[in-house]
Amino acid sequence: MKNARLGDLEVSRIGLGAMTMAGTYTSEGALDNAESIRTIHRALELGVTHIDTAEIYGPFLSEEIVGQAIKGRRDQVKMATKFGLVSHSGGGPGVIDSSAANVKAAVEGSLKRLGTDHIDLYYQHRIDRNTPIEETAGAVADLIAEGKVLHFGLSEASPETIRRAHAVQPVSALQTEYSLWTRDVEAEILPLLRELGIGFVPYSPLGHGLLTGQIRSVEDFADDDWRKTNPRFTGENFHRNLAIVDEVKAIGAEIGATPAQTALAWLLTRGNDIAPIPGTRRVSRVEENTAADGIELTTDQLERLNSLRPAAGERHDEANMSSIDR
Repeated sequence: MKNARLGDLEVSRIGLGAMTMAGTYTSEGALDNAESIRTIHRALELGVTHIDTAEIYGPFLSEEIVGQAIKGRRDQVKMATKFGLVSHSGGGPGVIDSSAANVKAAVEGSLKRLGTDHIDLYYQHRIDRNTPIEETAGAVADLIAEGKVLHFGLSEASPETIRRAHAVQPVSALQTEYSLWTRDVEAEILPLLRELGIGFVPYSPLGHGLLTGQIRSVEDFADDDWRKTNPRFTGENFHRNLAIVDEVKAIGAEIGATPAQTALAWLLTRGNDIAPIPGTRRVSRVEENTAADGIELTTDQLERLNSLRPAAGERHDEANMSSIDR
């Protein structure tokens, strides 16, 4: 597995997102913690060194599973987790709180659940409009000085916020959605990151599963699967977006790759400072995804992928978009 650089942090250029291990996509069946642990172990065998989780996933369950999986293997892993969507002062899960006090309370729980004395990459999960970013960055700087955190990250942050945070504590990575159907970061965010020497971690690099080519209807989704209300999975938008998947599938067929592998291989051409984290709790999927590291796309295929039409619909519903710093 080749590596990517996130600031001065080196990670495998394909990582593993652990969100679904806590049941985010409910249509994928019942949770099986043992299978999730096997998936993490298989990822490590295949050269994945970058595992991404967050305290809100579950909440707490994903971190607990990852902690169990990496026991005795901590030196093989660059561990990333996130704070800020759980308030530890009585607000509970779903309350955005990135005050200095909350950051310092959150890290203790994450360290315990992960079974480690340090977190390699600690992200602010969503921007807290009630706390100046300078306060949050300063709190993480204190944790870095204490050795509890090694690198600072931001998720879904605007250019202004990135600059302000970076001025207080250098930011190693930004995590935001990026894939063949979500390319808005290319206009302003990616150039800024490269100006500042910040790496980029695309989440949902497979379009919440659509770019795997396995989803042709949302009718079979469970009622509590949040994709049922995602604008890109509803009505005419969904049918228009299937055309993107069909083209990705056709290009993959030319080189013996699955749609997921093709979509990931495209992302890997965007720079050696980009490290996507496709999420799964299945061994077969992690084997499929990591194989994208060895896929080469031709110039013609890249041009066809680059010219795909943008996805129809907003990438999140109104409530979720309102929490994104823009």
